[in-house]
Amino acid sequence: MPGKGKAIQRPYTPTEREILGNDRIARLGEHTYDIYLNDRAYWCNIPDRVWHYTLGGYQVIKKWLSYRAEKIIDRPLKQDELIHVIETARRLAAILLLEPDLDANYHTIKTHRIEP
Repeated sequence: MPGKGKAIQRPYTPTEREILGNDRIARLGEHTYDIYLNDRAYWCNIPDRVWHYTLGGYQVIKKWLSYRAEKIIDRPLKQDELIHVIETARRLAAILLLEPDLDANYHTIKTHRIEP
């Protein structure tokens, strides 16, 4: 069975709020998470909508991590696997931040679709 993991929801710090800005926070969610690998190591500031982003009904980051728990794969995560989590979170955040533009583009194409 995959590992359960530990995710702690928290408010953004003032510094995180300043860096992200209100517009991005509105798109990424009003809360953020610290996702723990173990008692000492964790990924800090994974926005709410990034953490809860689903594909095929599964939370993307949570699912990936659950099948890489040390007791499942019989080894600790490698450096490139740790970095992969950060890269995945950034990509998901970028998709969420582009959502309004992607939706507008879809509606424009749908409205101006040419029938074959």
